[in-house]
Amino acid sequence: MKVSVIGTGYVGLVAAAGFAEHGNDVVCADIDEGKIARLRKGEIPIFEPGLDTLVERNVGAGRLRFTTDNGEAARHAEVIFMAVGTPSAADGSANLSYLFEAARDIARHLDHPVVVVNKSTVPVGTAERVARIMGELTKHRVVVASNPEFLKEGTAVDDFLFPDRVVIGTDDEDARELLHRLYRPFLRQSERVVYMDARSAEVTKYACNAYLATRISFVNDIANLCDLVGADVEKVRTGMGMDPRIGNKFLYPGVGYGGSCFPKDTRALLDTARAHGLSLSLVAAAERINEAQKLLLVRKARQLCGEITGKTFALWGLAFKPNTDDVRDAPALRIARALLTDGAQLRLHDPEGGPNFMQDLGDPAGTTLCDDMYEAARGAHAILLCTEWRQYRSPDFERLRELMAEPVLLDGRNQWEREQLEALGFRYAGVGR
Repeated sequence: MKVSVIGTGYVGLVAAAGFAEHGNDVVCADIDEGKIARLRKGEIPIFEPGLDTLVERNVGAGRLRFTTDNGEAARHAEVIFMAVGTPSAADGSANLSYLFEAARDIARHLDHPVVVVNKSTVPVGTAERVARIMGELTKHRVVVASNPEFLKEGTAVDDFLFPDRVVIGTDDEDARELLHRLYRPFLRQSERVVYMDARSAEVTKYACNAYLATRISFVNDIANLCDLVGADVEKVRTGMGMDPRIGNKFLYPGVGYGGSCFPKDTRALLDTARAHGLSLSLVAAAERINEAQKLLLVRKARQLCGEITGKTFALWGLAFKPNTDDVRDAPALRIARALLTDGAQLRLHDPEGGPNFMQDLGDPAGTTLCDDMYEAARGAHAILLCTEWRQYRSPDFERLRELMAEPVLLDGRNQWEREQLEALGFRYAGVGR
């Protein structure tokens, strides 16, 4: 099948390579000339495990190519996936300007009927708006469907190639059949396609992310209660997770969620609800809890280290989660800014996200990005574990004690054991422990 994907971000690039992997002829377009130039040279502009191999294999096989010309993408395909960014506007709503401009550009170049699929996360009613926009600019029949993505950064390649479900939102039988044929090779072991109208598909994506965000905020609130009453949230969440009605996924306490999805999507969902006179109080509470949780380690640093001004703090883990270089809305950003405001010096380490982090932080005075996690700990009055990369799970604690100015460990992901660390002379604080 001839497929075009508009956008080379996490969703677009993974989707383009994934469709090509199953034998489709794929054109992936982006107006960012720098990105396309890098991709044509074999450079992947984002870090996602396995994506470089997938792209290289399909480019080499001639099934995947890149262009800056949306016209080429429009003329090539019988199905076009829109995977452009929909970032938060100042009021929390989804900024759809990039999507609408891409739709206009595609429509101007169409020379045949086409199915356009919104892969981007978009508010309810967007498929209808895109259809109207494109219908005004082309004489060819355009059907706009919704096919929300459920990729997790760090495991996006496997999530795409082996989906737990595929949601297809359209009332058009021809579009439904075309998308079924496209996805059939991904679902050979069992049928996991859910068909619905476009509006329901659009709400499904937001509802999933809002629910998962709420679970994270719930367990973080319980963790804060455990801190106050002397309970251990690790034991509490284990007991909760054994209940089959609850399960253990997204039930890990920490310093809050970040990334390109949960913060943006909860804000957009709240904006949609407000526009229809509904408060969605539970989702709003989850967002408030999460923003407060991002500063938990700063509060614990003040308790264990006293005056912050003039002291040095090491931040381990800067990306919003392991196995990605994405720092969008990362808790470490809030933590770093708060510590800098208090007059601290920062030494930072992350296996992949350091350059992006420094760019977002603004490379302020008093910050040093280190290539080595132990070098980041040198002279630190405390280490703040912000992101649970595997290499941080079992460090050489005796070496750390010798390197640090003060033996204080602030475990924002509950990766370490208090008894072991206190026996080595460290002062330790976790989340809800």
